[in-house]
Amino acid sequence: MGSLRVIELQLVAFIMVFSASGLVPLFDLVFPVFATAYFIILSRVAFPTYHTQAREVFHGSKPFQAYVVIGTAVGLFLPLAYVLGGFARGDNMAVRAATPHLFLLSCQILTENVISGLSLFSPPVRALVPLLYTVRRIFVDLDWVNEVVNNKTLPANAKLKDSTWLWFGRVLAVANMIYFSINLFAFLIPRFLPRAFERYFRERDEVHAKSAQDKHANKSTSPSQPSSAANLKATKKAD
Repeated sequence: MGSLRVIELQLVAFIMVFSASGLVPLFDLVFPVFATAYFIILSRVAFPTYHTQAREVFHGSKPFQAYVVIGTAVGLFLPLAYVLGGFARGDNMAVRAATPHLFLLSCQILTENVISGLSLFSPPVRALVPLLYTVRRIFVDLDWVNEVVNNKTLPANAKLKDSTWLWFGRVLAVANMIYFSINLFAFLIPRFLPRAFERYFRERDEVHAKSAQDKHANKSTSPSQPSSAANLKATKKAD
């Protein structure tokens, strides 16, 4: 989604509203703080950056971009509509079940946008952002699926729109569970993470090779300076 300031402000607003609503468990509220601190430590200790400008880790094709757009719709826009609809209908269960997912996804997108524009973070650290958030969100989505599937509050004389609303929540929860599971096990782990480490170690080797060449060049030129000085001194004595 890029580093658009409008989107970042909207995400900050979502995070503040979700945090103040009391619908996000304490562990999920603390998770982004822990994850951000962990990313900063990794960038300082384990994977320091070797470039002054941030670079993209993965360049996707058009089918991959369509896959990302589908994930944004399924993971962000439809759950947001589901939560707003739950508020309008007075369905507290729907709001309570989907809010943790929206909170974590908003924190992930905001973190990715901020980190992608800073050269402080190396490719492995930037790749670990969606990885850690997706792992945590899969467990949250599993709780979401359990809540909506086990929901038996629909009365026998319910209207068609009530039944449609119930099944919309169930399908949406299962779709998020399936999509982000596929995203984790079919893309992030086998493709995205190895490419990030490959780029990082290639950049590191290039920097180390250049540094070694500079040291070798300095060593090769430094002995000539004393010999030149000695020759000059001998010439003066001869004169």
